[in-house]
Amino acid sequence: MGRPKSETPRTSVANVRLTSVERTQMESAYKKLGFGTLSEYVRFLHAAHREMKNGARDGQPAPGRKYPLPRAYRRFPEGVMYHGDSLGLMHRVLERESVNLIMTSPPFGLVRKKSYGNEDADDYLTWFRPFAEGFKRVLHPKGSLVIDIGGSWKPGLPTRSLYHFELLVMLCREYGFHLCQEHYWWNPAKLPTPAEWVNIRRVRVKDAVNTVWWLSKTPWPKASNRRVLSPYSEAMEYLLKNGYKAKLRPSGHDISENFSKRNAGSVPPNLLAIANTESNGAYQSYCKDNGFAVHPARYPDALPEYFIRMLTDPGDVVLDPFAGSCVTGEVAARLQRQWLCCELDEEYLLGALGRFQKNREPVVRSGKAYSIYPPCALPLYDAEPLPADGGAERPARIAATQSPKRPATRSPKSTIQGTPGGKAAVG
Repeated sequence: MGRPKSETPRTSVANVRLTSVERTQMESAYKKLGFGTLSEYVRFLHAAHREMKNGARDGQPAPGRKYPLPRAYRRFPEGVMYHGDSLGLMHRVLERESVNLIMTSPPFGLVRKKSYGNEDADDYLTWFRPFAEGFKRVLHPKGSLVIDIGGSWKPGLPTRSLYHFELLVMLCREYGFHLCQEHYWWNPAKLPTPAEWVNIRRVRVKDAVNTVWWLSKTPWPKASNRRVLSPYSEAMEYLLKNGYKAKLRPSGHDISENFSKRNAGSVPPNLLAIANTESNGAYQSYCKDNGFAVHPARYPDALPEYFIRMLTDPGDVVLDPFAGSCVTGEVAARLQRQWLCCELDEEYLLGALGRFQKNREPVVRSGKAYSIYPPCALPLYDAEPLPADGGAERPARIAATQSPKRPATRSPKSTIQGTPGGKAAVG
C-alpha cells in the first residue's frame, strides 16, 4: 500500500550556502542531538524559534528534541560524577524539582576560543536556552540557580558585549526566574587584560570582576546570611569596644543603640574578594603526577562554598552541569551536601578524581586581607593630553627608560577583610 499523500507536502527547496566550518559544526550539532539529517535539524531549529516566540517556557524540552544520556563516570558516598552532556542529565535522568542548588560557571561567550570550548558571544543565548529549560525543570521551588559568568569584549573594539546581561534578562523574562541579588567576584590577582586596551593604548582599566547571578523560581528561596558572616573590620571592632552614640546620620539613616551590639560577625557585601591563585594544590599535583590535563578555567573553592553555605542545608542536592574539574562537587561533599557533576570532556574528569581521594588535604586559608585603593589615590597625572581619537590609533611603544616616573602610592583608605564563608582570604 502506498504512503498517503500529505496535506502539506515538502515541495519547496531552500539553498543555504555554508562554509566548510559551518557545515562541520552543524553536522556535529544535529548528530549530537539525535537527528538523522541536516534538514531535520534545520526544521527543528525553526520549530524551536516559533516555540520561543510563542512564549512556551514550562521547562519541557521542545518536541522532537533528543538529548544523549550521560554515563555515571564515578560514584561516591556523597554524589555522582557524570561524563557526557548535562542536557541529557537534566531532561532525561533527574527527577523534576529534585535539585536544591545549581552552582555553575558555564563557558563564557568569549570572542577568542579557549581549549575548553566556550561559545561565541553572538550565539550564546541560542546555545543556552536548552540549559535554561533544564534548570527550570530540575530546580526545587525553593532552590537557587547561581551562575558565575565573565564578560567579553567586542572583536577589535574597546567596548563590551552585553551577552551576560542579555542572558540574565532572558532567564527572568522568558523562563520566569527571579533575580535575588547580583554578586561580583573580584579576583585581585587577575592580570591586566585586555592588554591591547589596558597596557598598550591605555584607554581602559583592568577587567578583574565576574558577575555572579543569583536566581530562583520564587522571590523567597531558602537562604540565610548567618551562614556566611565575615570577621568585623578594625573600624567596627573599635566601635564595639569604645561604644557608639546613637543618632540620625546626615544620610537619613537612624542608627540605634543596637548598632553597637556584637553579633556573630559582619554581614558580607555582594563583592566577593577571592584571589584565584592556586597553582600547586592537591588537584594540580594529582594531575601533574598522573599526566592529566589541568582545567584552565577553574573558579576557587571559596566561591561555591559561599553559596552552598548560604543557600543549602546538609543533605541537600547541589548540581554543577558544567563541572570542569568538579570544584563544586568537592566543596559540596566537604559541607555534607549531596552533589551531581557533569562534564563533557573525560580528560578533565580524570583529573577531577584527585579531588575525592580519601587522604585529601583539609582546606586552610590564610588571614591576609586585600586592600582596595580609593579612586584617584595618586596625584593627578595629565602631562600628556588625552588622545583626541579616543585611542583608535595604536601608539608607538615607549621605551621603559623614557616612561615618566610615577609618584609613590598613598596608603590604602579601605580594605576588604576575609573571603565569603567567614574565612580569611587565600593569599
